Amino acid sequence: MRIGELAARAGVSVRSLRYYEQQRLLTSTRTPSGQRQYTEHDVDRVHFIQGLYAANLSSGTIAELMPCRDAPSEHNSDATLERLARERERITAQIDDLLRARDTLDRLVAAARAYRESLLHSAPVADESAVTQNSTPLSPVPASG
Repeated sequence: MRIGELAARAGVSVRSLRYYEQQRLLTSTRTPSGQRQYTEHDVDRVHFIQGLYAANLSSGTIAELMPCRDAPSEHNSDATLERLARERERITAQIDDLLRARDTLDRLVAAARAYRESLLHSAPVADESAVTQNSTPLSPVPASG
């Protein structure tokens, strides 16, 4: 089958298939006129690749995992399990970092809301020095509304 048919059957773009070939995740044969030709097996392979991308794996990592699919063996299986465990640890660390960032943002939002509320309930200040003394680290945050 040609690249367009593989793309349609696998639910990906032609550009993605070309990228997979560039990354050595997918191979094709060429017709004498240079057109790519794929087999029925390649539809499943593309689905497999898409599943690994959905797990937030890089093309380099996916290439490391392909021997387990292409040449199943105890060694390849062990290597795949080890690599997947490392990827899971990496993703867990990213999640932890994102949770810390979210917690920090929550504290900043709470401080900014409190500051905004204090602006709404405080009397206008006529003296410039009083504004400087009453400012908080978040005072540059513009009040919305």
